[in-house]
Amino acid sequence: MADAYIIDAVRTPRGGGKPGKGALSHLHPQHLAATVLKALAERNKLDTATVDDIIWSTSTQKGKQGGDLGRMAALDAGYDIRSSGMTLDRFCGGGITAVNLAAGMVMSGLEDCVIAGGTEMMSLTTTMANEERAAGMAPMMMGSGNAHLQKIHPQSHQGICGDAIASMEGITRADVDALGLESQKRAAVAIAEGRFNKSLVTVFNEDGSVALDHEEFPRPQTTAEGLAGLEASFTKIADMPLDERGTTFRGLINQKYPDLKIEHVHHAGNSSGVVDGAAAVLVTSKAYAEKNGLKPRAKIVAMTNMGDCPTLMLNAPVPAAKKVLEKAGLTVDDIDLWEINEAFAVVAEKFIRDLKLDRDKVNVNGGAIALGHPIGATGSILIGTILDELERRDLKRGLVTMCAAGGMAPAIIIERV
Repeated sequence: MADAYIIDAVRTPRGGGKPGKGALSHLHPQHLAATVLKALAERNKLDTATVDDIIWSTSTQKGKQGGDLGRMAALDAGYDIRSSGMTLDRFCGGGITAVNLAAGMVMSGLEDCVIAGGTEMMSLTTTMANEERAAGMAPMMMGSGNAHLQKIHPQSHQGICGDAIASMEGITRADVDALGLESQKRAAVAIAEGRFNKSLVTVFNEDGSVALDHEEFPRPQTTAEGLAGLEASFTKIADMPLDERGTTFRGLINQKYPDLKIEHVHHAGNSSGVVDGAAAVLVTSKAYAEKNGLKPRAKIVAMTNMGDCPTLMLNAPVPAAKKVLEKAGLTVDDIDLWEINEAFAVVAEKFIRDLKLDRDKVNVNGGAIALGHPIGATGSILIGTILDELERRDLKRGLVTMCAAGGMAPAIIIERV
C-alpha cells in the first residue's frame, strides 16, 4: 500500500458563532470554505486541474450549508472544474474523517491528490436550532423523532451526556473547571507567541476588506473564581418535557442507566465554544509530491473509527485511541503530542485519566473550550494544529481524536517527515 503525505494545512480564525454578531457570521459558508481552498492552492502553487477530489465535512447540511459544500466552495475558490468535490457528515468527527478518507484514497492508489477539510457556520446552525425549538422539536437530541431508535438506544442532549459521564467517573466541577481554565491559559500563550500563524489565513469580505484575521473567541481574562461562579448550563433543560409522553433528556439517560444520579458540572466556561470556521488539508502520494515539487510535512501512519455507547455518546475517543495505536504498532509512549477535542471538559479529562497521559503533552495550545468548535471543521483544524506544533518543538508523532454524536470517534496518527 502506498504512503499518504500531508503537504500543507490551513484554517481560518474562528469567529464568534452568535448570529449577526460574530465577525464571520455575515458571510456565506461557501465563502469561508473557498477562503481555505484558495489559500491552499496559492501557497502550494497547485494546478487545481490535478486535484482528484475534495472531501469536505459539514455537520448541518441544510440551508446555506446544504448542496455539497465541497464542490460549490471549490468552484467559488476558482478551482478548475475538473476537481470534483463531495460533502460528508460524521457529526463532530467529520473533519478527521475527511482527512482519513483522503488518505485512504491515496494509499489505495485510486487518487494522487486529495484535499480534505470542513466548514461549520454555527451562527447559521444556531438560528436553525432556534427555529426547530419554536416548532416544538428537540434539535440537540440525536435520533429525535424516531421512537423505535430511541427505545433501542436512547440518545440525549450532548451536554447532559457530559454531565452524566462526569457523574459516573467521579469527575467533579472543580476538575472540569480546572481543565477549562488551563485551556484558556494555553491558548493565550499560543496566540501571544504566534504558534497558530503558520496555518492561519485571513478571511476577507467580498469587497476586499478584512473580515477576521485573529481568533475571536478566547477569553484570556478567565479566572478560577469566575468559572466557579457560573451556573451549570444543563440543569433546567435536563427535565424539560420533550414530547406528549413527558420524556426528558435526563430520562433518556436513565432509561439505560436507571441508578445514575446526574450532577451538573458543565457550563459555558468548561464546554466548547460556539464559533464559525473552516480548514483544509492537502494530502498527496509521494509520486505526486515529487512530480509537482511539493515537500511533504508528515506521513499519515494509521487511521481508525470507533463506536461506543450512543446513550453516553462522548466516550469513544479512548477506545479509538487504543485501536489506532494498535493498528500502528505503537504505544502511548510513542506519541509526542495529543489532540483530544474539548467538546466538554469531561471528554478531555477522562481521556487523560484513562490513558494515563502526561498533561503537558495534551492540547498544549489550548482546545475548543478556549478557541471554539466549528463542528464539521474542527478535526481538520486539529490535524493542522498538531502538525505545526510537532514542527515547532521538533517532535515526531501526534495523535488526534474526538468524540462525535451517536457515540463515535475517528482517530489519526501522523508522523513528521
